[in-house]
Amino acid sequence: MNFRQTSITILLLAATTFASAQGYPAKSVRIIVPYAPGGAVDAVTRKIAQKLTEQTGQTFFVENKAGATGTIGAGEAARSAPDGYTLLANDTTYSLLPHIFKKLPFDPAVDLVPVSAFVFAPMAVVVRTESKYKTLSALLADAKSEPGKVTYGTGGAGTTPHFSSEALGIASGVRFLHVPYKGASEATMAVLGGQIDFQIASTPGVVGQVKGGKARLLAISGDKRASVLPDVPTFAEAGVKGYGVINFTGLWAPKGTPPAVLAKLEAEIAKAVAAPDIKAYAEGIAADPRSIGSTAFAKLLAESTANWGKVASDTQFDKQ
Repeated sequence: MNFRQTSITILLLAATTFASAQGYPAKSVRIIVPYAPGGAVDAVTRKIAQKLTEQTGQTFFVENKAGATGTIGAGEAARSAPDGYTLLANDTTYSLLPHIFKKLPFDPAVDLVPVSAFVFAPMAVVVRTESKYKTLSALLADAKSEPGKVTYGTGGAGTTPHFSSEALGIASGVRFLHVPYKGASEATMAVLGGQIDFQIASTPGVVGQVKGGKARLLAISGDKRASVLPDVPTFAEAGVKGYGVINFTGLWAPKGTPPAVLAKLEAEIAKAVAAPDIKAYAEGIAADPRSIGSTAFAKLLAESTANWGKVASDTQFDKQ
């Protein structure tokens, strides 16, 4: 094949890719949520998927593939065809993976490409309504007087709530007892049932329980109170300075997905998050209704991975 033929072939391939991207999506899009139903990632992703379905006329559907701190679902997404029809949804936990596992079935920095992050939600300390702990300072005082007595639950070792809880212990100089469950919603049920003392969770997963009168929040992250939770102090107001964990939800695509498809996805997500009903939904769960594109998302992931590395080091987390 001579130079002219090669050039024509490249141009034809580029034109075909562009044309397919222009028509994207032409069929249903699967979004893998690598956790059990009912958690924050699942709830937020389903809301965005519904909006993307309305906007594009094609079904964006969620498929839950839980297990191994999200790596089973993430691994399946990484191995999927890079055509934009299989995506991964995850949260801050994705940036924890290098600090949790000695070896992964995929390279999180290479095999999945960040598309967009959205619905930035504070992390909150959750107790049941009947809990004796009325303030964060009371809970921390108990934990300080009897190290390991105060219990907290998460959806498993190495998850964002796990590292967030350990980060709170580091920031306040106390030690809690970790009780892992199969999923974040299971941990919430354990809090409500009185099996454990508290949970740290992002607000999308627990605001419903608070509004229903079943749970109370002792503090939320961020530099100001949430308008929907005006009585809940920030961690700084509650006496813990420098605790700034904010959880995000995001979408990733397999490496090799055409840039035009990624750009279309990014644009559709930005449009979805800007819609009045999604903005109202985000504000109703005490989250920041905004999105960031692939470049800013990649930077956020790099910063988040570095920050979690310090927590992993300080807690001497034993990689799995």
